[in-house]
Amino acid sequence: MKKIALTFVCFFAISFAIAQDRVLNPGVPFLLVAADARAAGMADMGVATSADAFSQQWNPAKYAFATDAQGFSISYTPYLTDLVNDISLGQFTYYNKLNERSAFAASIRYFGLGEIELRQDSNDEPRIVSPNEFAIDGSYSLKLSEKFSMAIAGRFINSNLKVPSEGNDASSASSFSVDVAGFYQSEEIAYNEFNGRWRAGFNIQNLGPKISYDNDDLNNNFLPANLKIGTGFDFILDDFNKVSLNVEFNKLLVPTPQIPGSPVDTNNDGDFNDPEDITQAEQNAQTSNNYRSIGWTSGVFKSFGDAPDGFSEELKEVTYAVGAEYLYQDSFAMRLGYFHESPLKGARQFLSLGAGFKYNVVKVDVSYLFSASKVKNPLENTLRFSLTFNFGDKYDEY
Repeated sequence: MKKIALTFVCFFAISFAIAQDRVLNPGVPFLLVAADARAAGMADMGVATSADAFSQQWNPAKYAFATDAQGFSISYTPYLTDLVNDISLGQFTYYNKLNERSAFAASIRYFGLGEIELRQDSNDEPRIVSPNEFAIDGSYSLKLSEKFSMAIAGRFINSNLKVPSEGNDASSASSFSVDVAGFYQSEEIAYNEFNGRWRAGFNIQNLGPKISYDNDDLNNNFLPANLKIGTGFDFILDDFNKVSLNVEFNKLLVPTPQIPGSPVDTNNDGDFNDPEDITQAEQNAQTSNNYRSIGWTSGVFKSFGDAPDGFSEELKEVTYAVGAEYLYQDSFAMRLGYFHESPLKGARQFLSLGAGFKYNVVKVDVSYLFSASKVKNPLENTLRFSLTFNFGDKYDEY
């Protein structure tokens, strides 16, 4: 489906934030969209869930605990389905366990915004553009003990959203980032009426230089660096039934946009219109430039204590998700989850449902999202699909 002059609509629609003063709104937000239906069915969580082929996005350290020697996965996520039918996110992932202690993985993620018609007026011959973004990454994970592993990942990011025009360089923007992750999984523990297993994980993602379309330090965007921390517990009821409960917290490691400045009365005469006084527009521009000039490394540390309203506002920048998964004979799964973000920081709040079916080496996952917020979610009323193939030797969890 073709859209007419929707470039800016699409650009802002893919961001998670609504128009509020201090919502964190980093560049290339497609990196934060859950690509696989299993994680989406549990409200976009995966840092401490059991290992699967899609661990690359959530916590690559989990690959060291994978029970299959190799696997690859394909996922497809339609986007903004209530408005258009050709915006989507796709991802392909492959992993390989080198031995019982280590594994490597690679993936490619592609976000296409479909075809957009550009014209000055209705009588012009349209010019068709196809904005897109993609990321290619690889990871290596290693067990440091029988119960704990760590991983490092590298990522190349390319964003081709700039619309070409006369005298305008339409080259794409690019950057790179790294992730550092850890994962803990306990042995199976015998309780009175069931067995259980604890899991925990963290992932510091997308640490890298800011991305810019104009090679201008004051016209660039932070990458969506973020910190994920989560934990989970498996209730192993018998040889056939297992229930997993999980909770996850996420904090964007991006500085908080500051409150616009006020006029400055340089000579304290009560008149803010003297030539030497800084006007409202100038002060606002200075505040914006100060924010834009923050380096990405210092921005990570500033993100923990720069909210204008102090610690209470910093807490509002933390999102949380809770999810559950029921698994029968490792062949059928049911999932549900809830995600919450402060109304002052984007207002994403939604419920999710999911299911999984496994036959031999093939696994199919689906998920569906219900918005619980007044702000419409771009993935609302969207059915997401994932396909996984696991093969090769089997590894014991311990």
